[in-house]
Amino acid sequence: MKDLIPGIETWVADQEKIALATVVQTWGSSPRGVGAKMALTADGKIAGSVSGGCVESAVFEAGVEVLRSGIPQLLHFGVADETAWKVGLACGGQIDVFVEPLDENLLDLQRVELGSGRSYAVATVIRGPAQFLGKGMLVAHNRQVGGRYPLEADETVLSTVRQILSENRSQTFLYQTPGQEELEIFVEVIEPRPQLIMVGGVHIAIALTDIARTLGFRSVVIDPRRAFGSTERFARADQLIQAWPDEAFTQIQVNPRTAIAVLTHDPKIDDPALIAALNSPAFYIGALGSQTTQGKRRNRLLQSGVAEAQLARLHGPIGLKLGGNTPEEIALAIMAEIVAVQHKVPDSLVHYA
Repeated sequence: MKDLIPGIETWVADQEKIALATVVQTWGSSPRGVGAKMALTADGKIAGSVSGGCVESAVFEAGVEVLRSGIPQLLHFGVADETAWKVGLACGGQIDVFVEPLDENLLDLQRVELGSGRSYAVATVIRGPAQFLGKGMLVAHNRQVGGRYPLEADETVLSTVRQILSENRSQTFLYQTPGQEELEIFVEVIEPRPQLIMVGGVHIAIALTDIARTLGFRSVVIDPRRAFGSTERFARADQLIQAWPDEAFTQIQVNPRTAIAVLTHDPKIDDPALIAALNSPAFYIGALGSQTTQGKRRNRLLQSGVAEAQLARLHGPIGLKLGGNTPEEIALAIMAEIVAVQHKVPDSLVHYA
């Protein structure tokens, strides 16, 4: 959702009627995962995707009908359907897609939560009597932020949504209302953007900022040297901190969705940054430099009190061995390794022997 909000906000400002399609369940080989979204307008504007292209046309047609009628639809595409070949899912994959008119109040709540940097969950009725379809609720950790009947009225629903949020896995569950109506509720867990912290405003960091932005990462650049860490060089960074690492890391919330790339070759900057990084929950920590440089760095960090187990988390030399030498190619290699670690791809599959 976070990737679609800028486009959706433009359409809202233009008073466009908007439908939102969400993948709510998948089986087998599906092109996109649960939570993939596509927003659309009746006049043909589209943002995002629910399948990588193979069912978008059918979803668009359903979206136009939803905008006309105001009634959400739950669509199913799969190999067992007579339309399977037509929509391109004959490989065996199946997906359910829920299409609904955009709830602008819920959009406003999501915008606030996305800015908080915390995970949250959105619960939506996707199956049941027409008067309940599309009713939604947003729940953050330990609190309900906003919702609409019947979801907000039942502590059982709130408890289940909170449990799913704590498990960090989007899923559906069944709920019976006090009036005995059975509803299927989809709970989507939405995590904050992943974050890339770059220590050193070197040329590689300029290219790395652009690649990270393309992949949806929030980018942070740290460099106490004004000539390197300047706004002119890093106009596209989300945050620029012109301070020494000891101070800079107190200004950043490092979480398990954070990657850290240390790039200066200067021990006065790199070593304090690595000590802070190795004591953090960041999922990736890498440092630029040759094997010789890494060996010297390792000895300095050990002498500074960093434990062997902590040093084992350090990727160095940084990046996959793609063979490139330009700043842009090195940045690509670094980002490729970050993505591989993010998705828990074994080292044996991404690193050369």
